[in-house]
Amino acid sequence: MKRVVITGMGAVTPLGNTVKEYWQNLVNGKLGIDKITKFDSEDTGVALAGEVKEFDPSDVLDRKEQKRMDLFSQYGLVAAMEAWNMSGLTHETIDPKRFGVIVGSGIGGMTTLQDQVRVMDKKGAKRVTPFFVPMVIANMASGNISIKLGAKGPSQTIVTACASATNAIGEAFRTIKYGLADVMITGGTEATICEIGIAGFAALSALNTTEDPSRASIPFDKERHGFVMGEGAGMLMLEELEHAQKRGATILGEIVGYGSNCDASHMTAPLKDGSGAADAIELALAEASIDASAVGYVNAHGTSTPANDAAETAALKRVFGERAYDIPISSTKSMTGHLLGAAGGIEAIACVKTLQEGIAHPTVGYKEADPECDLDYVTDGSRNVQAEYAISNSFGFGGHNGVICMKKWEEK
Repeated sequence: MKRVVITGMGAVTPLGNTVKEYWQNLVNGKLGIDKITKFDSEDTGVALAGEVKEFDPSDVLDRKEQKRMDLFSQYGLVAAMEAWNMSGLTHETIDPKRFGVIVGSGIGGMTTLQDQVRVMDKKGAKRVTPFFVPMVIANMASGNISIKLGAKGPSQTIVTACASATNAIGEAFRTIKYGLADVMITGGTEATICEIGIAGFAALSALNTTEDPSRASIPFDKERHGFVMGEGAGMLMLEELEHAQKRGATILGEIVGYGSNCDASHMTAPLKDGSGAADAIELALAEASIDASAVGYVNAHGTSTPANDAAETAALKRVFGERAYDIPISSTKSMTGHLLGAAGGIEAIACVKTLQEGIAHPTVGYKEADPECDLDYVTDGSRNVQAEYAISNSFGFGGHNGVICMKKWEEK
């Protein structure tokens, strides 16, 4: 079996459009959630979202390319190019047939779908853009990244709702581990802050309806009552260890385990006892060949919904027992909102940075304790932590559970 390391990362988020800016704002507890500006959201009853700000893809895409790609593809491609550039890889150091892409997206080109249905209704079917299908289909983030970088190895898309990015990272990890590729770009991308996206989740009563950004995404707080929609992309460059070492790469971290399963219970609600999520965590730890006692940090799914946060807390207690109370746990979504299929991508980056720098970012907005959520959610600002291993949890509609286990990189 091959070892798999991380040599590059890229981020487009509500907290910044580079890894550096995103991480600095996370550590500082900055809130990326504010009033929706992309459209008039009054009819939806939802006022807030975690929008990407000042996004300019012109360094990566010319105007013609931008017009032919939905925003979710643009976010994914810009983040992928940051990861590529950070890695120091060149086409001369890669066999293109052993260079692949696996990206997650829960929904794909939802804004294009909405806009082109309106064009058809107002102007007729003949006025729909010929780029409609390649802009909408969820596989085109992976496809566009492969085309841009000449990656001729596996090019796939994982669609498991809010677990999409984490499942994508896990599958890319396995692709290298089992010798099917040397280099993989992986992560997730999503752009669903539009009328139908907000209205659809609002109809499920899944979204928070407050107009106060500081009390909107409040994971594990007793007053939580829905998540906040976010958008963006998070990408990792994964590389086989010897391949990376041979070219003198800077190694940022290592992926050592992956767990994936299904609650097989309900379309939208997790198992209350957290057993499905707990099993996924244990699968990741088993592949990493570590005991639960080795985990020093958890990046929680932490959506700020009543059911998820209670079930995830129960899952952590099932896995870690009494030690669950001693592990620092952060919810990135408290600052970014929920990036759906991209959430696991930016959260994996947060885990890598936590292991690298020894800092756990806070879970902001927490005020009211909930007896069902009584663990250490790092609610008093960033904290210094000494962790060798971290896990990142993602759980999606349909009962999908995805967990990756990462290890701090230390030169031997």
